[in-house]
Amino acid sequence: MEPEINSERLKTLLDGINAFGRVKDGGFNRTGFSDADMAVRDWFAREMEADGLIVSRDGANSVFGRYGAADAPAIMVGSHLDTVASGGAFDGSLGVAVALECVRAMKEAGFAPAHPIEVAATSEEEGRFGGMLGSQTIAGLVTRDWLESAADADGVLLTDAMRAQGLEPKAILSSARPKGSVRAFLELHIEQGPVLEREAIAIGLPEGATGIVNLHVRLTGIANHSGTTPMDMRADAFAGLAEIAVQIPDMIAASGSKDARITIGKVELVPNHPHTIPGEAVFTVIIRDAREEVMRGLQARFGEVAGAAARKHGLSLSIEENSFIAPVAFDAGLIDMLEAEARRLNLPARRMISGAGHDAQTMTALCPSAMIFVPSRNGISHAPDEHSDWADIEKGAQLMLAALIRLSAG
Repeated sequence: MEPEINSERLKTLLDGINAFGRVKDGGFNRTGFSDADMAVRDWFAREMEADGLIVSRDGANSVFGRYGAADAPAIMVGSHLDTVASGGAFDGSLGVAVALECVRAMKEAGFAPAHPIEVAATSEEEGRFGGMLGSQTIAGLVTRDWLESAADADGVLLTDAMRAQGLEPKAILSSARPKGSVRAFLELHIEQGPVLEREAIAIGLPEGATGIVNLHVRLTGIANHSGTTPMDMRADAFAGLAEIAVQIPDMIAASGSKDARITIGKVELVPNHPHTIPGEAVFTVIIRDAREEVMRGLQARFGEVAGAAARKHGLSLSIEENSFIAPVAFDAGLIDMLEAEARRLNLPARRMISGAGHDAQTMTALCPSAMIFVPSRNGISHAPDEHSDWADIEKGAQLMLAALIRLSAG
């Protein structure tokens, strides 16, 4: 009996994950180390225990379920369970559900892998604290200095968030997997962009992922009465922010590439009152590109533009680098294998670059890694309207199952 994906079982599993953290706007709040994030991990661990997998957790609270030998190098497959605030139902959770469904299909068919398969539900991938904590922990990339200083956009320390959930942050530093203990890492994920849907292609095969630099920027001026302060005597922090923002296209045109992205995300104005000139603007800036030298060039150019805007408006400026994740290339051999399996299954596939960061990107520091993308409707992600058609999901799951059978057979 050949292993086969059970579509209804997969739907039920995904629905089970998304029973946690649902909010009124139709999205999901399972931000890293929130109550909903902790609860879904406990639930998923119980699901894997019921399947007879060897279940474990590491210091970052990533959850693992092993099928096969307990002490042999494993093929790791999975994604993350956390979401952004009001995120969608598929980002991360689909990859975790597909990973477990593949193992369930193998067990049901009596397929015993020569190399064990380890389902991974990584923690804090969405970068609440500036990194991809779960996969960075597995790959041994977390430093003590970063661990002790990492904080979210509201100033909450990672160490405090973990201790509030009964976790000991220092355990992260002893949770790295030894070199050679993971043979390969595979991750299925929604594309989070419009390319596959626009081109009517079932499968995306990323050849690499853009890097991410996360900046925390503060412009400080003078809060003052909006009616009594002449326009030419203001130190308006929002005016400085606006001037920076409108120059983003020019920054990319001068220093970027076709893969470059600069995003001003979270913004806070102080005192944020209708009749008061903003005395402070605090905001995040995310810079992405497929080449590290381009990212650093964009970062330098952003600093120049921000500095000029601050001087023009009489503001002080601080820019802090919260985290830097270098762009990576995925394993050429794994991509070739996935492409060959897609052809065998008559699934149209397209090679591409991932504009988003993923656990597979971090895992390249430990082992060969690769990804499978399925189309996203209208390219929407990180929002309640995030959706992937079930026919496309089934194709991606079939490809993942075929790849795992091939990799684990010998």
